[in-house]
Amino acid sequence: MKRLSIAEALREGIAEEMRRDPAVFCMGEDIAVPGGWGGAFTVTLGLEQEFPDRMLNTPIAELGFFGAAVGAAILGMRPIVDVQYGDFLFLAMDQIVNNAAKLRYMSGGTITVPMVMRAPVGATGRGAQHAQNLERFFTGVPGIKVVAVANAYDAKGILKSAVRDENPLLIFEHKLLYGSTGARREPGSIDATSDIPEGDYTVPLDRAAIRRPGTDVTILAWLLMSHFAAQAAEQLAPEGIDAEVIDVRSLAPIDYETIGESVQKTGRVVIVEEGPKTGGVGAEIAAGIMERFGESLLTPVVRVASADVPVPFSPILENAYRPDPPRIIAAARAVMST
Repeated sequence: MKRLSIAEALREGIAEEMRRDPAVFCMGEDIAVPGGWGGAFTVTLGLEQEFPDRMLNTPIAELGFFGAAVGAAILGMRPIVDVQYGDFLFLAMDQIVNNAAKLRYMSGGTITVPMVMRAPVGATGRGAQHAQNLERFFTGVPGIKVVAVANAYDAKGILKSAVRDENPLLIFEHKLLYGSTGARREPGSIDATSDIPEGDYTVPLDRAAIRRPGTDVTILAWLLMSHFAAQAAEQLAPEGIDAEVIDVRSLAPIDYETIGESVQKTGRVVIVEEGPKTGGVGAEIAAGIMERFGESLLTPVVRVASADVPVPFSPILENAYRPDPPRIIAAARAVMST
């Protein structure tokens, strides 16, 4: 076993998959600059030394290089596409939504698009155009699998599963969880390191993970919010509130089996997400819970999310905008007192 950060675990997973399968390659902006950072957050640092022909630096033209990745995937390659900031996915929406997501369906299964897209998200002092949580924009697109990684073990295992999957898959990663070092170290980072086993392993793409078992209230979260939910749960415990924390992890499809078992046990649900509340993934999960397990609920589902405004640039406003452990604690107390 070895202790790795998310950035290190992703790097190791990419390298192992490239060694395993010569069809795997990476493309993105500044991912293979000699002496560079290894992409915006050090994930691909040094990989160009071992794979000089399969680490492709691209122009600043997301629509173009995402289209190239779709074409390569159709022809039998397995591209891993690095978008520098998740916000830039909007520049490639036509290729992602109208080609990658639809071609397998439109061809009756004769065409597959085994393509992995990696995107950093989250508010980190960069302003409204480099800080959004974009999960909501992709979970409703049929044909794309969407996952969110919150620790290094999952990051590596999910990346490896994604590369081997026959469908386009989008992995969201949070900038405060990478554990990047040097010039790319993020102020306010959360420790998301994990013990990583030697040898090959994968993590299922369609399963949630119970991070803390409990009996009184179910707290559902992902990415940075899963860490904040765990912190909140530990602070609630001395009050006699035993919170079960579930890292939703798979956002499309959603693992209602794991979620349902918890809801039927606790009868109370708090959903936490970093994106704005209106139209968020939390709203979809809340509706899914009501449809499937409404008779088990003792109180209405409560959502904790960011305000319905663009991400502020001011650190003070950014901290007020984004959910934090005190807000999660207040929501859990509220459902317990209802």
